[in-house]
Amino acid sequence: MNKEQLQNLKANLPENPGILGKDEFFNSAVLVPLFLVGGEFHLFFEKRAISIRQGGEICFPGGEVENSDADCIETAIRETEEEIGVSREDIKIIGRMDTLIGPRGIIVEPIVAELNITDIDNCVTDKTEVEKIFSVPVKYFEENEPKVYKVVSRINYQMFNEKGEEESLIPNDSKEKSYTENVRKVLAYKVNGETIWGITARLVYELVKRIS
Repeated sequence: MNKEQLQNLKANLPENPGILGKDEFFNSAVLVPLFLVGGEFHLFFEKRAISIRQGGEICFPGGEVENSDADCIETAIRETEEEIGVSREDIKIIGRMDTLIGPRGIIVEPIVAELNITDIDNCVTDKTEVEKIFSVPVKYFEENEPKVYKVVSRINYQMFNEKGEEESLIPNDSKEKSYTENVRKVLAYKVNGETIWGITARLVYELVKRIS
């Protein structure tokens, strides 16, 4: 590499760095929905239908970013319309939170929004994806810290070359040692007989921090 190529390298470095290899991850967007109930803002949650991936867990409306979506905001709006029946005209975008990278190769773009609704009972949910919906006053999360749990993950792996043959690139590798161990903290709130944990709890926690 010469001086001219060094200048080319400098010119081609991103002004706003992104995430390397992002296309190899599961890219998703969620709406973090707020709405007024008697002058007090609530957060809107849904419980995933038991028949789908991560069934029975509490989450915000959202899903995978599709090629037809203009951006992650469009993804969050589209998924909200599909899952809980709130039209885009009743979704007012407030702003974006930081990108969250989950432990299992999931990238989440959280979009904070205000819903122009008066009663969640009027929402028409997609029963194939949503078991039920409920809301919790934001004040509850301001007054109650989440519980902190330690999660230990052990992932076995195998490597295959372009011919489909198993081949390890790790020196002194063995079947007994061929796993990675990850220890991380997860947050959890217990409310309304449900447990809000993981990515959703982290988003709630970060939202509340920005309020105060």
